[in-house]
Amino acid sequence: MLVVKAKIKDYTTGYNVAGDFAEALNEKVVALIKDAVKRADGNGRRTVMAKDL
Repeated sequence: MLVVKAKIKDYTTGYNVAGDFAEALNEKVVALIKDAVKRADGNGRRTVMAKDL
């Protein structure tokens, strides 16, 4: 898990966070990272940059 549940709760002060939210967010983060790695590789780089998002 890349997402820290405690950080989500810190950011959403005043709101309840459902138990499945962190896992769903983690899945999206993992997908973003995988896509960024593919883009960097496609551009002949071994460094993943913000522009790959």
